[in-house]
Amino acid sequence: ENDFSNEAILIKGSRKFGFERIAKRLQNKAHSTVMEINLNALIHNLNVYRSYLNPGVKVMAMVKASSYGSGAHEIANTLQHHKVDYLAVAYADEGVYLRQNGLHLPIMVMNPEESAFENISTHQLEPEIYSLKLFKEYASYVKKHSGKNYPIHLKIDSGMHRLGFEEFQMDELISLLKNNPALQVRSIFTHLASTDVPEHDNFTKEQIASFEKMQLKISAALNYPVLLHALNSAGITRFPESQFDMVRLGIGMYGIDPRMEIAQQLEAVSSLKTHISQVKKIPAGVSVGYSRKGIAQKDSVIGTIEIGYADGFPRMLGNGKGKVFVNGKEAPVIGSVCMDMCMIDITGIDAAEGDEVIIFNEDYPVQIMAEAMGTIPYEVLTSISQRVKRVYYKE
Repeated sequence: ENDFSNEAILIKGSRKFGFERIAKRLQNKAHSTVMEINLNALIHNLNVYRSYLNPGVKVMAMVKASSYGSGAHEIANTLQHHKVDYLAVAYADEGVYLRQNGLHLPIMVMNPEESAFENISTHQLEPEIYSLKLFKEYASYVKKHSGKNYPIHLKIDSGMHRLGFEEFQMDELISLLKNNPALQVRSIFTHLASTDVPEHDNFTKEQIASFEKMQLKISAALNYPVLLHALNSAGITRFPESQFDMVRLGIGMYGIDPRMEIAQQLEAVSSLKTHISQVKKIPAGVSVGYSRKGIAQKDSVIGTIEIGYADGFPRMLGNGKGKVFVNGKEAPVIGSVCMDMCMIDITGIDAAEGDEVIIFNEDYPVQIMAEAMGTIPYEVLTSISQRVKRVYYKE
């Protein structure tokens, strides 16, 4: 019960001893909503996907958007320790943050902006170049700084129609490459639109064929080898013949198989938990929450829990659309979700103030929440607010 302030405390021991209970006693934090990250599960999932790779195929791990909400440098450090080959972030500032936290792996920046070129150069990041305009801007920056051997990654638009060079631009791109030898191509890659949708497999194969055609033309114009990559998590298992030199592992690493083909082999990485702040008994017909949108249909027991839309539990889950889990039982949301809390119907559930509430975990997958929201797990995970404390476990 000693007072602690600005201390780092190592709690070390086998998980079977339940030392997380000690951690909870030491953590004096008013906001008890936490996202627990199981690093052992992350490593397990990484190894599951590695088992599907052809010999020699490298892994680029996606750690953009704070590692899909799981925490940027904590996840990246674990992946570095387990020898992934590349990291990928969306913006340069994400890469800078990783460098400042001791990451030395190559880092590809998928959305480089002209204003970020200085940071990209200073912190030895590797920009994705996806257009003639961006190529010329970066080449101009490199010339002004008398740079040599600046690594870049070329993105091909094979049918996603988001970013990337198109086939009619190949000749001009090759001319630019020859005239700017200071830019060294580390990889040529594309983004497949529908690897997780079997009815679009023919389109995926067309994309792969288009990518191969364009990369062959670029590769033939270079006097050095480059890495090729096209597959995401779903593609690794569904299109093993197109793994090329490297794959980009994203959502699967975090325990979610978009096609549910190898879901049983994966482990949930993230758990979102909170607690009951107060319990109230209300009679039938009484309203609950803002705008009186929640009406008790019978005499009810209502629990107020410490999570709201500012934490990443959106308003669309109000009024019975969303549910949480208390002591192994489903508890629907009643009334509107508030900014910092919401109310749940715990009628018939043995629950009390202070009891733990599960939003999602290994037993109640994040897909349940995503389906209630009409969205995908990606959006749920990346929407968890940074004010929600992340707690990491590893044995």
